[in-house]
Amino acid sequence: MPVKNRFAELQGEITAWRRDLHENPEILFETHRTSALVAEKLEAFGCDEIVTGLGRTGVVGVIKGKSDTSGKVIGLRADMDALPIHEQTGLDYASKTDGAMHACGHDGHTAMLLGAAKYLSETRNFDGTVVVIFQPAEEGGGGGKEMCDDGMMARWNIQEVYGMHNWPGQPLGSFAIRPGPFFAATDQFDITFEGRGGHAAKPHETIDTTVMASQAVVALQTIAARTADPVHQLVVSVTSFETSSNAYNVIPQKVHIKGTVRTLDAEIRDIAETRIKEICAGVAATFGGTVDVSYHRGYPVMVNSEAQTAFAAQVAAGIAGSCEEAPLVMGGEDFAYMLEERPGAYILVGNGDTAAVHHPEYNFNDEAIPAGCSWWAEIVEQRMPAS
Repeated sequence: MPVKNRFAELQGEITAWRRDLHENPEILFETHRTSALVAEKLEAFGCDEIVTGLGRTGVVGVIKGKSDTSGKVIGLRADMDALPIHEQTGLDYASKTDGAMHACGHDGHTAMLLGAAKYLSETRNFDGTVVVIFQPAEEGGGGGKEMCDDGMMARWNIQEVYGMHNWPGQPLGSFAIRPGPFFAATDQFDITFEGRGGHAAKPHETIDTTVMASQAVVALQTIAARTADPVHQLVVSVTSFETSSNAYNVIPQKVHIKGTVRTLDAEIRDIAETRIKEICAGVAATFGGTVDVSYHRGYPVMVNSEAQTAFAAQVAAGIAGSCEEAPLVMGGEDFAYMLEERPGAYILVGNGDTAAVHHPEYNFNDEAIPAGCSWWAEIVEQRMPAS
């Protein structure tokens, strides 16, 4: 079963939607124009129910099959939000909003799911119900959690849920997936060391926070190197080092460092948090200073369900000829919240040889549209075959 002919026919139309979204990016929960456009399209397609305002600005469309003897309900999810990046693509449809850009391809995800919704509304060649989910604030806002907290899964009795992300560097229109832990938990930390500031020419009269914080930066790397089991993935990265003084001749009173922790295992996640606090407390005590550590848990590990992953891979192989095993990804994905509530799977579709996501020169590859749309449509038609 290759790419569906209908999506080849619709590719120009779907591409136009995608490029309009690209030109008008919106960040986090501020997807007001995007959400309105999605709702307008779903209404034009003839969806049986359209609900807006879930998870603040999320949109849900309900499409019923020709029959419903199975009682099955499948959710398909796309993210809608952009990133706070200044675009540098030079495209004629480049972002018109300074400092905002669709640098992760959510414009493509939204357009592809709209394309699938149009096709499913036209054909209804399935036995059951499909719920198309358009989510805001994937890029750090936790929009998926907010939609779940608003009761989305129970409201429509969603039993399985499927998501997709484009993947630069993967052959165009190909697919890759893996069962179990797939995308990492994404935590953040803020650490403030306080000592006794003073003149840099009299260090003996100070408690040097720059020395304290520098020791901590190095010591934190031992969590991955000497605390965690080497077979478990763990990243601890300090990404900012700020002092309370910018002078050349002042030892600062305070130093603030911050960074991120990425894990694929709940036990390792707990260990990392504990060790960060212990190491920083020990460093501060050693040098006679104090420390305040704030650890912020972000997105959980995204875990693909075994059975749904096997099914998703089978569908993908039918479209592209094969489906590869995806690598573990230390980036985060808030589809994790939906997979905590319902079994499902998340797949990667190849974007070809393009700039990486979150890069100012990235652009979603419109040639991936027929493959992505076909996968979503086939998930529905094969999981809930018409009676």
